[in-house]
Amino acid sequence: MDRRAFVTGAAAAILAEPALSWGTVRDWGNLPHYPDPDIEALDKRFKFNVGTGAIERVATGFRWCEGPVYFRDLRCLIWSDIPNNRMMRWDEDDGHVSVFREPSNYSNGNTRDNEGRLVTCEHDARRVTRTEHDGTITVLIDKFDGKPLNSPNDVVVASDGAIWFTDPGYGIQGNYESSKQRPFELKTNVYRLDPKSGQATVVVDDFVRPNGLAFSPDEKKLYIVDSGITNGGPSHMRVFDVVSGTKLANGKVFAEFQPGLTDGVRTDMEGNVWCSYGWGDRKEDGVRCYAPSGDLLGKIHLPETVANLTFGGPKKNRLFIAASTSIYSVYVNDMGAQKP
Repeated sequence: MDRRAFVTGAAAAILAEPALSWGTVRDWGNLPHYPDPDIEALDKRFKFNVGTGAIERVATGFRWCEGPVYFRDLRCLIWSDIPNNRMMRWDEDDGHVSVFREPSNYSNGNTRDNEGRLVTCEHDARRVTRTEHDGTITVLIDKFDGKPLNSPNDVVVASDGAIWFTDPGYGIQGNYESSKQRPFELKTNVYRLDPKSGQATVVVDDFVRPNGLAFSPDEKKLYIVDSGITNGGPSHMRVFDVVSGTKLANGKVFAEFQPGLTDGVRTDMEGNVWCSYGWGDRKEDGVRCYAPSGDLLGKIHLPETVANLTFGGPKKNRLFIAASTSIYSVYVNDMGAQKP
């Protein structure tokens, strides 16, 4: 089953009115009484509900939101609206929403490097780029072993400046998230791009569809999602030991997600793992939080299928969530680990 068939099959499950996990319809024009009932603690270690805050929908009206990245120096969020071939910007000081880049080459995942520059995965151009401080765009990689990449999906930057990214090929499986369908010329790999030599190496090559990825706070672990259920494979997240900052070892399954899947993942300063969830039971759409041990600690329920998420705000304590047609946010008693 390809991704299109998987999405079509899931469509029947999302026609009903969005509901809370226990079945009552939520009116998003009138937020609930504090504490927000859609922030669900499953373990006493889930202490992140601020109590006097609620889930907010800060922007809506898009097609498929992905790749949120927060700029603390500018107090803004930038994300990809993939099918509309554009990137959007939301300003935290006044809530203004504007187009950041159009066309965007059907961009997907975004992050910042250690110098604060935007790093972007582009489906259509099949490359990873960096936006310089003057606005010019530098191509970091578009080929491996002389062959074009499939369509890079998500990306993180390590403290040594190395760029790690996934290349599942979703963007070239049709003309919805890129300009046209194209054949894969490479395996669906995970790569590390060396900051000094500019050379890429394959760090994992046995994923069906490698997707979101995130380092632990000390960068000794790397979490990588396999959303291969869309193509007859697994639906889980694996965790690896990072060896000498350049290689991965001792990979094992960290969490299972069938019948749905997760797409994006981030970690907090305590090492907890926050990830999206969707495509299964619509009552489970939202965000999940796992302890480093793999124990499920809590959930944030949303009325739309979630793709990705990031920590932001001046204190890195505001979780921004890209969910289908909207961007949501919620303050948490926590801090994201990702830098800058």
